[in-house]
Amino acid sequence: MEGEDEVRNLLEDEDEDRQTPRGPGRPMLPICDPSHLLHRVVVLVFMCFLGFGSYFCYDNPAALQTQVIQDMKLNTATFMQLYAWYSWPNVVLYHWFTVILLGTIIFSLFVCVGQVIFASGALLNRFWLMEVGRFVFGIGGESLAVAQNTYAVSWFKGKELNLVFGLQLSMARLGSTVNMNIMGWVYGKVEDLVGSPGHTTLGASLMIAAVTCLFSLSCALVLAFLDKRAERILQKEQGNTGEVIKLTDVKDFPFPLWLIFIICVCYYVAVFPFIGLGQVFFIEKFNFSPAEARAVNSIVYIISAPASPVLGFIVDKTGRNVIWVIIAVVATLCAHMMLAFTFWNPWIAMSLLGVSYSLLACALWPMVAFVVPEHQLGTAYGFMQSIQNLGLAVIAIAAGALLDTRGYLVLEVFFCACICLALMAVVMLYFVDYLRGNRRMEL
Repeated sequence: MEGEDEVRNLLEDEDEDRQTPRGPGRPMLPICDPSHLLHRVVVLVFMCFLGFGSYFCYDNPAALQTQVIQDMKLNTATFMQLYAWYSWPNVVLYHWFTVILLGTIIFSLFVCVGQVIFASGALLNRFWLMEVGRFVFGIGGESLAVAQNTYAVSWFKGKELNLVFGLQLSMARLGSTVNMNIMGWVYGKVEDLVGSPGHTTLGASLMIAAVTCLFSLSCALVLAFLDKRAERILQKEQGNTGEVIKLTDVKDFPFPLWLIFIICVCYYVAVFPFIGLGQVFFIEKFNFSPAEARAVNSIVYIISAPASPVLGFIVDKTGRNVIWVIIAVVATLCAHMMLAFTFWNPWIAMSLLGVSYSLLACALWPMVAFVVPEHQLGTAYGFMQSIQNLGLAVIAIAAGALLDTRGYLVLEVFFCACICLALMAVVMLYFVDYLRGNRRMEL
């Protein structure tokens, strides 16, 4: 009888071992298992919403361009300082925050605090305080995107990663789209409650927008918990991509990489500052209502949300990144020329701009990995983001001053010139790659 009891006990132990492969205790449900796809899908949902508040509030000034200028008694050049102050800290701090990786919670707090300061500046009728708020907001906004990408690399590997990046970009652009189309309505509702437009109405509207930042902060807290839990259960370190930022690597960057930097800066300075000033442009040139102007101004983000994953898949399958970049730059130049020199329905040009913007993002950024070794990727991407923010800060100020003194036609010609510089750089990149016999960006 004792032998039968021992056999029975051994069989029961084996059954328990098969049911709990990770150790003692009850087996985990798939949704609770960090190694299971279902659990990672839950993590992906929180990752996608992590940047929603940041992207929603980034373009609050564009969505309320008329109201900000009128309520705060600004000219356009001063108004564009709100975008410049967002970019300035990321010219320098981007490298250090990538190294230190303070975490999504701290970055989300910067975003929340910055938006509250920004709204408080409007409430108190202190524009300098609004600028301080955008500066603080900028410290967290770009760094939060870095942390978001780090989470993606940590949780998703291989072929899944491209889809995850596409979904994150789509959700980010959804935040920008919702902002463009809802903030004018929010301002109107607050105006009805307050009784008249003014800085108080503007500040209250911006404070309501800060709720989206609190939502993203809650996602950051959940992600931090899930990440720590996965580290404990899987017994491995999460959130480490293995990339090291070394600023001394800049001197070793090859010539094709500098051409990619030029393309990046010259292209994006003709897109984001234009969207920041676009609402009044569509009202004045095409006689659109404010609601129609906000809608057409947001079409770039509306299109990029679903188009980014699809175009990224196409670029991955076909290769020839440099050809796709040429197509995107030429299409963007055509869109700006239509807006500058014709009175065609602007929905056509803005839709073309939306597709080309999405295509360039999918084709340009991966090319960095084709021209630098893996151990320099962190430095290369960090430097690329830094000079992009430097360009955006400088051009935002220049665009505002140009609009005040010369008008929208000259401003559009200026944007066309920037795109032409990007086109010359990408054509040069094609020939440099061809003459060197690498052709890594064409295959």
